Amino acid sequence: MTDESERMTAVEEESRGPRVVVGIDYSTGARAALLFALHDAARRGVPVEAVVAYRPPDYWMDFYAVSSYHPEKARAAALQHGQAFVDRVLPLGPQPPPEVRLRTVMGVAADVLIAESHGADLLVVGSRGHGGFASMLLGSVSLQCALHASCPVTVVHSPEAHRERLHRRRERHQHATPPGVGVG
Repeated sequence: MTDESERMTAVEEESRGPRVVVGIDYSTGARAALLFALHDAARRGVPVEAVVAYRPPDYWMDFYAVSSYHPEKARAAALQHGQAFVDRVLPLGPQPPPEVRLRTVMGVAADVLIAESHGADLLVVGSRGHGGFASMLLGSVSLQCALHASCPVTVVHSPEAHRERLHRRRERHQHATPPGVGVG
């Protein structure tokens, strides 16, 4: 068993009681998901568990990274960025806010969030993070969570993503309508 799979198994076996779990990756989708999670947790009277999944560098891509990678520094950086993100979003949510616990877990985001969903009341994810195709309504992480999480999943679309989809839809509509033909 690899070190990473041992960590994932330990996370799966933990049960931390009622809570709303939210995945954060510092994107606009993650901001919208965290706001939704804060409001939902306040309504339920449970804490929010904000989860940051991080990965070590891809060793096979950079031979020199092997000697310079320090797992504790990577975890500390993920924790610091996650706390700064939560601190920026917290004032925008319900007041007083519910308790927020920040967890950093090394692993693939979808796998980490699916494991974290065990025993949770709700898993909240953004519709799209930093990767993928702009035209997709769901990203790969949100899709995997919706398919495999062990609790209900809410996928939140950010206002920015909504505006982008409307803009693209209007562009497609304008190019599809022949000149001089009205829509009626």
